[in-house]
Amino acid sequence: MTSKRKNAIKADVKLKKPSEIAAGSQPSGRKPLIELSEDEQMRLIKQSGILDKMKTVDSAKATESSVEYVEERLPLAEEIFNATLFIIPTCFLLLLMEILIHFQYQQKPTLRNILDRMIPSVPILSLFVFYTLRYKSYRKMQLIMFFIAILSSTRLIYQFNKSTFMVNMKQGPPLVTLWIYCIVQLDLSPAVISLAITSAFVYWKNLKLVF
Repeated sequence: MTSKRKNAIKADVKLKKPSEIAAGSQPSGRKPLIELSEDEQMRLIKQSGILDKMKTVDSAKATESSVEYVEERLPLAEEIFNATLFIIPTCFLLLLMEILIHFQYQQKPTLRNILDRMIPSVPILSLFVFYTLRYKSYRKMQLIMFFIAILSSTRLIYQFNKSTFMVNMKQGPPLVTLWIYCIVQLDLSPAVISLAITSAFVYWKNLKLVF
């Protein structure tokens, strides 16, 4: 009798797979224990400070992505002193080029001619040196000096091959001074690239470098 009851109970019990048991045990349509309105949720989020932390992280990432190497701004007196250290040799370079260009074309340089050329050129050259030194580390200034180096070098070599001696005497010294100064102030990579472009221009136009 007992064995018949056990067999009847076993027959009534249906075996289920573990996945069906797990799925059936999950409550359906059950409400959470605590219901919060949207305003209350936003208030709790603001109190926790999560939004402020996310904004700080985003601003830090944006700052890192747009970081540009900029040298620390020096006092004006030190800037003037540093600029003077470059202005003096640059002006002497211009003076040397003025004298050499006269001898290149067998012209005797006079004091009056030299002063007429140097007096208006020195203030302009001094301002150029001062501001290029101040913003030398900026990418825009590096780009400007890069193009100045290319334009001055190609123009200098082209006019020495094609122009008259009067044009060369007037434009040669400032161009060669600009070229040398910009190459000195440029970073290594743009300086090498500008020289390579100048060499390619000379080869393309079949110009001479020795006269």
